[in-house]
Amino acid sequence: MRVKQFVLGSVAGLAAANDDLSSYALTDSQRLISDVMQTGSINGGNTFPGVARPLGMVKLGPDLYTGSDSYSGYQPTGNFTGFTMLHESGTGGAPKYGVVSQMPVVGAIENPLSDKMNDTRASADKTEVGYYKASLGSGTVLEMSASKKAGIYKYTFPENKEHYNVLVDVSHVLSSYRGQGLEQHFLGGNISVHLEEESDKHYYTGFGTYDNGWNRAGPWTVYFCGYFDTESRYKTFLGKDFKTANLEEFSEKSSHESKTARLGAVFSFNQTSVVSRVGVSFISTSQACSNVNSEIPDGTSIETVRDGTRKAWNSEVFSKVTTSETNVTKLNQLYTALYFMHLLPTNKTGENPLWESSEPYYDDIFTFWDIYRSLTPLLHILQPVYYEEFLRSMIDIWRHQGWVSDARSSFHNGAVQGGTNGDNVFADAFLKGVRGKVNWHDALSAMVKNAEEVPVNNNDPRDPTGATQEGRSALPDWHEHGFITPRFGRSVSRAVEYSVNDFSLAAVALGLDDTEKYKKYFNRSLNWRNHWNPDLSALGFSGFLGPRDVEGFISQNPISCGGCYWGDYYYQGLPWEYSFNAHHDLGTIIDYCDGEQKFTERLEMTFTPGVFSGNGAFGNTLFNPGNEPSFVTPYLYSYVNRQDLNVKRSRFIAKSYYKPTPAGLPGNSDAGAMESWLLWSMIGLFPMTGQPVFFIGSPWFSDLTIDLGGGKSLKITSEGGSEEKFYVQSLKVNGKQWNKSWLSWYDIFAKGGTLDFKLGDAPSNWTTGPTPPTPASLGVDEAAILISEWADAGDE
Repeated sequence: MRVKQFVLGSVAGLAAANDDLSSYALTDSQRLISDVMQTGSINGGNTFPGVARPLGMVKLGPDLYTGSDSYSGYQPTGNFTGFTMLHESGTGGAPKYGVVSQMPVVGAIENPLSDKMNDTRASADKTEVGYYKASLGSGTVLEMSASKKAGIYKYTFPENKEHYNVLVDVSHVLSSYRGQGLEQHFLGGNISVHLEEESDKHYYTGFGTYDNGWNRAGPWTVYFCGYFDTESRYKTFLGKDFKTANLEEFSEKSSHESKTARLGAVFSFNQTSVVSRVGVSFISTSQACSNVNSEIPDGTSIETVRDGTRKAWNSEVFSKVTTSETNVTKLNQLYTALYFMHLLPTNKTGENPLWESSEPYYDDIFTFWDIYRSLTPLLHILQPVYYEEFLRSMIDIWRHQGWVSDARSSFHNGAVQGGTNGDNVFADAFLKGVRGKVNWHDALSAMVKNAEEVPVNNNDPRDPTGATQEGRSALPDWHEHGFITPRFGRSVSRAVEYSVNDFSLAAVALGLDDTEKYKKYFNRSLNWRNHWNPDLSALGFSGFLGPRDVEGFISQNPISCGGCYWGDYYYQGLPWEYSFNAHHDLGTIIDYCDGEQKFTERLEMTFTPGVFSGNGAFGNTLFNPGNEPSFVTPYLYSYVNRQDLNVKRSRFIAKSYYKPTPAGLPGNSDAGAMESWLLWSMIGLFPMTGQPVFFIGSPWFSDLTIDLGGGKSLKITSEGGSEEKFYVQSLKVNGKQWNKSWLSWYDIFAKGGTLDFKLGDAPSNWTTGPTPPTPASLGVDEAAILISEWADAGDE
């Protein structure tokens, strides 16, 4: 194992006492590390193991090279190539950032561009909330911590050696080796070395400009400002070009600028202990210096920064969810999941170089396709202030750049995998009463543009059939036919998403009293039905979503999606999975499945082992816990009042595929989406995004309190539960007996509330009340009554 966690503090009562809850967040527990030396990591979780503040801009950690993509910079094997200030967490596609690098080097440096400017691991990395430690083969030990916009390095070089150096490489980036043309490039920059007037210590400033990454971004620039706490000598260097290690100049020249060639500086020290403070900014070098000097002033110890970061996580995140539970495994899972779902998106307010605005700015959205089902609804509950800022940022981006994209990073849109799922986030927030400073009329205008304007094709080789940077590129078919033909990639899965997006738009329009738009987009939200092919059959069931063109349906195996990628009919999900995913119209899906009994049997087949052995199979089931199209499926039993099966399936998934261990995720974290799914399971609820509806599961804790802000809380208790006894026998909501398999936002979250469960070892038929609403199945007029009730409740 390459990374070891620290678990600090006493166990009993810590979570209830609101003490140092960061002790339970194992920042490497989702690291998916192999115990044997191999390239890559187990399960590809790609989470970031370094140090960061909640939603913080700086994510300081190691970059390793093995010849394969290092998405968060980290790899369990390979050589350290640098320790950089900016990373992302749990992303796929291609690496992003890995910039503003320092690298310790022991020995004389003749060529700072040499392939020898890397180092091995001497022992396992160590990490905890607010702290990262790497022991290098050279004998150097490097410790790190971070604030929001700055970081601190503490170098302890080996005794009795010569030439202690820190290499600053402006041209360092995380690259991609997948051959998709998404690799990042250094496009030029500057480095200048200065001497502090009051001392003989050097500091450096400059900038680098880069492009690409998973969102295929255009050029963006980051500025930096780095200080050392001791005297140094220095040389700056400039390469002949970016691709080779050939030097143009390596001298004591105080400044170098590059348009294409590699660029940096080497600082050399006479002592074994060196501390460096580095700030970053997307505005200017002076702002980078201001950031580091305000957040980590001269003389600040790494212990002080670490303690400040731990306090930030405790006060801003971990204290929002408390329990008297003493089971360390459960506490580790709870607080580790909370940690990883709070790394993205990035709060870059005050650091937007593109336009001046008094509005907040959030970046690094990977992607709404990944996070809208479970992460954004939980962020709303746990971080209502950040969440409102996030919505305002989305709208402000539309004001200045014309689109609310499904994905964004480094101030550029990109990587639209399906529909415009920011629309679903807007609808979810609106129908749950988020008002504040959000301009909902502007939000509606942004949603209408997504629904009506075809974006310009950005010629992404992953999908040459249309734009991937923003919008819905298959709108020509959607407008003309009411379905999507294979001339557009991901035609069937996008048809499902476009339908849900249109329903979200209709709901917000009605809430803002625009009945004309409501009717138009409500009717368009039913277009997914045009892809339902009753003649498709598999495993004894008939009727599935299938591809079609203007001449009719195209043959398709319901349990195969080919490559399940950009150019296929379905994206990261089987036809079987997507056939459950028109979540606004579940009543129609149940009818198409020949009624409640067959619908239940079809759901059960989804979780039956041994029926599927295709790509991405988990336990040979059709259900895939590692991809988002399956996220809601275990809770769809609510629509047939089989809450016991909600519990049976969701509990099995959570216990089978999630663990507080190096192999603790079922796949890519997807910027915290996986962790948020687990958190909902532990809480005992699950959201239906775009409606103020929550399905009832089964809580893992005898007590759990969620701080909702504003003096409100949700208190959850359970009696009689254990690892074997988890079926709900009865439930009281706000002290009153409950008989429904679902709850509304306005039952327990709007003003706070209580949930009191009684659990047992066998299913109990207690959900005899009405099933969850399926608004699109009601028809345009009856649905308007329901949606208006939701919107009016949000206005109160």
